Amino acid sequence: MGLSYDDVRNLPLPDLGLRLLRSFGNDPNFNNLVQGFTQRGGFNEPRPPDLAAMLDRLSDAWAWLEARALIGHSSKNPQGGWYRVTSAGLELLNDPNAVSKVWADERLAGDLHPALAAARSNFALGDYETASFAAMKAVEVEVRRIARLSNELLGVALMRKAFNPKDGILCDPGAEGGEQQATADLFAGAIGAYKNPASHRTVRFDDAVEAAEVIQLADLLLRIAQRAESRLRQP
Repeated sequence: MGLSYDDVRNLPLPDLGLRLLRSFGNDPNFNNLVQGFTQRGGFNEPRPPDLAAMLDRLSDAWAWLEARALIGHSSKNPQGGWYRVTSAGLELLNDPNAVSKVWADERLAGDLHPALAAARSNFALGDYETASFAAMKAVEVEVRRIARLSNELLGVALMRKAFNPKDGILCDPGAEGGEQQATADLFAGAIGAYKNPASHRTVRFDDAVEAAEVIQLADLLLRIAQRAESRLRQP
């Protein structure tokens, strides 16, 4: 298997899962995995006292791989507990850089603001440049809608107008002055850096993790704008 006891005990679950994936043959089988791990060592060598806990960790790692479609049931023997390494799993094994996509998917595993549907779709297709642009464009569209500002205001200027500490309609009146300015700077900086990626080469568009983080940032900004909208609706 190539996994030591300490590996199974101590590796973070994603790392353990990927190490397990690299150890598989053509037809991985969980029962065989358990038996092989249980029977390792010499004839008279005592079993580790935490063997049951280590087997649970192997089970967790197996479930982690299956949940991410890196392994799946084998069509050759679906009733026998046999699995196969999926096309996504093979891609990861054949391209060391593909592992970054796994970490990026982890970042986007939860719920996102509905306005980010297009960004998420483009991300899934591997078009990180369009995904990053679409995420920040969604922020711009939502801020303009909530603040009811004209279409002539774009990008940084729109954010500065909407969140201006003096008279910005989306400024939080209950926040301290420095916090109000910081929020305006946050929105303006994010839009200025990421909305026009062809001009602002901050994002490395071959880096799935960084693209995912741009989408996460957009999600945070959209939630802040959503809270501002809720304040405006209060009597």
